[in-house]
Amino acid sequence: MGCVSTAAAMHERRVLGIIPSAFTEKNLIGKTYGKELKVATMHERLLKMMVFGDAFIALPGVFDT
Repeated sequence: MGCVSTAAAMHERRVLGIIPSAFTEKNLIGKTYGKELKVATMHERLLKMMVFGDAFIALPGVFDT
């Protein structure tokens, strides 16, 4: 996900990282590009992704794929 958000930001596209607070507490995220929205749960994350997202890319091997 980091490579995708980096490439999007480098090409002046909007990037919104929607991150469960448990991941930020354990420092499981890397550098954030664009805006960052912290949510309480994975369920809330998926709901916010549906509200704010224009497109979705499923990457294998991540926590919520």
